[in-house]
Amino acid sequence: MALALLCLNFAHGQSYNAAITDDAGMTPASPPMALDKVQLGKRLFFDTRLSEDGWVSCASCHDPEHGFSDPRRLSTGMLGQRSKRHSPTLLGRGFGHSQFWDGRAASLEEQVLQPILNPEEMGMTMETVLQRLQQDRAYRGLTQETLAEALASYVRTLRSRDSHFDLFLSGWPIMMSDLELEGLRLFQNKAQCYLCHSGKQFTDESFHNTGIAWREGALQDEGRAAVTGKRYHRGAFKTPTLRDVALRGPYMHDGSLLTLEDVIEFYDRGGNRNPYLDENIVPLHLSPAEKKALLAFLRTGLAGSIVDGTTATSAR
Repeated sequence: MALALLCLNFAHGQSYNAAITDDAGMTPASPPMALDKVQLGKRLFFDTRLSEDGWVSCASCHDPEHGFSDPRRLSTGMLGQRSKRHSPTLLGRGFGHSQFWDGRAASLEEQVLQPILNPEEMGMTMETVLQRLQQDRAYRGLTQETLAEALASYVRTLRSRDSHFDLFLSGWPIMMSDLELEGLRLFQNKAQCYLCHSGKQFTDESFHNTGIAWREGALQDEGRAAVTGKRYHRGAFKTPTLRDVALRGPYMHDGSLLTLEDVIEFYDRGGNRNPYLDENIVPLHLSPAEKKALLAFLRTGLAGSIVDGTTATSAR
């Protein structure tokens, strides 16, 4: 909310204070990250030996060219097994409070190991993966702990920066087009996007039922409720970041919305009505011109440079 108000005020010519834009309490919380650990994590991230069949790496479902998400509707694991969900982006996950669509992992160190051990994804045991990797001199002495630390360290550095929006906040208002600025205004007001997509990472790190899992009169995925057992979490999924969102279709936890236009139409009609729908999901009644402006802000206003901790330029 504070960031949204700041942007609107700045658009109207008021002063800008860089400190206000920091996400309170959201910093890449981890032990100090040495460059060699991040580099090791990057090597592991692209290594297909982490999977039982030797064909699947972390990058198979978190493609750097696709904003570290998956261009497929549902991700495919070892031996061609189809996942039940679309792989979310890893951008900015170092700022996250919990991981996965349902928040079942409390840390990145926990998160990075789950796909390796999941029989539907990489299908390995920890003993087998360590034995296989330790045959490579680069991985000598690797343990479960150092494997998790290295992968988490690399993921923690993945981020998008220097978008039109970032430059706008840094005092370069000419970097945003009139259409993008109108989209930003709608984002903060009529479209109500900021209610969930808040802060510098454009996520409240919380879980919401938008109705996307409700089809044929029933929830197709329990979402967060499968972790917490709470009724109010039924069909609720973590709010994803919107940074570089244009790279990352299809969208939602099940990849059911193919384009950003589809996403805007979904929210414009008020999602899918169901008994657990979030109270903030209501019809928006956007005009075609307003939808076009909102799309411009999402597509080009939030498009930045994707970087990691091993380079000052690009992670792709």
